[in-house]
Amino acid sequence: MPPNGVVPSELEMASLQPLLNGILKLPPAKPSQIPRPAAANLCSNRLLIIDDDPDLGRLVKDAAQRVGYEVFVTKNPSAFMEKARTWQPTVIMLDLGMPGTDGVQLLRGLGEHSCVAEVILISGADDKVLGSAIQLGRARGLKMGGVIQRPIQLETLSNFLIRCQAAKILLSEDLANAITADQLFLEYQLKLDCHVARMTGVEALVRWRHPVLGVIQPDQFIPLAEENELIHRLTDWVVMTAATQMAAWQVDNPALGIAVNISAKNVQDLTLPDRLHKFCRTAGIDCASITLELTETGAMREALQMMDVLTRLRLKGFKLSIDDFGTGFSSLVQLQKMPFSEVKIDRSFVIHMMNDESCMIIVEILIDLASKLGLKSVAEGVEDEAALHSLISMGCDVAQGYHLSRPLAADRIPAFIAEYQLIRGVTKAPKAHFPSPFTNARAWRRRKTATRPHTPLSALA
Repeated sequence: MPPNGVVPSELEMASLQPLLNGILKLPPAKPSQIPRPAAANLCSNRLLIIDDDPDLGRLVKDAAQRVGYEVFVTKNPSAFMEKARTWQPTVIMLDLGMPGTDGVQLLRGLGEHSCVAEVILISGADDKVLGSAIQLGRARGLKMGGVIQRPIQLETLSNFLIRCQAAKILLSEDLANAITADQLFLEYQLKLDCHVARMTGVEALVRWRHPVLGVIQPDQFIPLAEENELIHRLTDWVVMTAATQMAAWQVDNPALGIAVNISAKNVQDLTLPDRLHKFCRTAGIDCASITLELTETGAMREALQMMDVLTRLRLKGFKLSIDDFGTGFSSLVQLQKMPFSEVKIDRSFVIHMMNDESCMIIVEILIDLASKLGLKSVAEGVEDEAALHSLISMGCDVAQGYHLSRPLAADRIPAFIAEYQLIRGVTKAPKAHFPSPFTNARAWRRRKTATRPHTPLSALA
C-alpha cells in the first residue's frame, strides 16, 4: 500500500486526466477508460529530496505521501548520493543552492552513477542560471523534469508529483506489449537538400497509438524503453519498418534516404551493426540509404565502446549523424575521432537565429565547422522562409522543419515530394543570400562570402 494507506479511487484517477492531457497532448478520456493503478504500482514511486530547509522538506514529504510516494528527505550530500545509488528513487528533488556541496556538484554525481530518476530542481535563481543547470543535467544524461521556483506553491508541487507518477503508471505496463500488439507506427518528416532545392531524405519518427490514451509522442515513452531495457526491441522495430518502407519508395525515388534515431544504449550493444545490416539486406536496400542519428550527449559516453560499434556501422555502409549538436559539452577532439558523417544542428539555435544574434553566430560557426571537418550540416527547426534563405546563404547542406514539411504518414510522402518539386519548379539552387538582422553576424559572414541580392526560393534555378 502507499505510505498513507490510500489507493486513488476511480474519481480521483479521473481527476488526473486533465494533467495527462496537457503532458501527453491527448484527447479527453472517459473516467471508465482511465486505468486504475494497483497499490503495488504506487509503492514503486520513490521521492528523494535534498534541501537544507527542514520546513520545506516536511512540506514536500507530506504532499508527496498524500499522492502515494515513499519519501526520503536529507540535507546531507553523502546520504543523498548513497540513497540515489541504492534506493532507486523514481523522482529526485534537488535544492540547487545547497551550502557546501551545491546542486551542480550533485547533478555531476548523479550523472556519474547513471541515475535514471526524473530530476526536479528547487531554486529561486534566475532563468539563465536555471537554464544552464538543466543543460548541464541533460548533458550528463539525466532526465531533467523541470523547476519548482521558491517559494513553493503546494498546488504546483502536487501537480509535478502527480505528473511524474501518473505518466509512469499509465505507460510502463503497456510498453512491453506495444511492439507485438502493432501499436507503434512511423511518421516521416522530409528534408531539403539546400544545394539542389529538392527533397532528398526523410526522418522516421516513431509514435505509439495507445488503445486508451491515443497517440503518444516519443519523448514520453523512449525514456521508459531505456529504463526497462526495451530500447533494443524498439530500435529493431523502427529500423526494420523504415527499411521496408524505404525499399517501396526507392522504386520511384532511388536517391531518397532515411534517418533513424538510435539510443546511446543501442550503441553499447556490440551486436547492433550485424542486426541492422541484416534488416537492410532483408528489405533489399543499401545500408548507405540509412542515416543513424545519435544525440551529442549520448555520443560522448563510453567513447571506446561506442567507437567500436560506430566504426563497424560505418564499415557496413551506414551514415552516422550527431544529433542536437551544440547543446552538449562534447570535446571537438572526440567529434573529430568519432566516425560521424553528419552534424545536425539543434533546433533551439535555428528557431531563434533570426531574432538572436548569438544563435545566428552559433549556427554559422557550426556549419563552418562541419564543412571544415568534411561533414554534412543539417539544420532542424526551420520554421519560415527567412530562416531557410539564411541557412542557404551560410552554406548549410540540408534543412528540416515545419516550414518545409510536418511529419507525414508514409503513403503521403511520394505525392508531397512530387507536388513540392512541381510548385517550386527547380532542379538546382545556388546559395542565395539573405541578410542577417545583426551587423556583427553579417560582417562575420562577409569574410567568407560576397554579398549577393536576395533571391526568392521559388526563382532559384
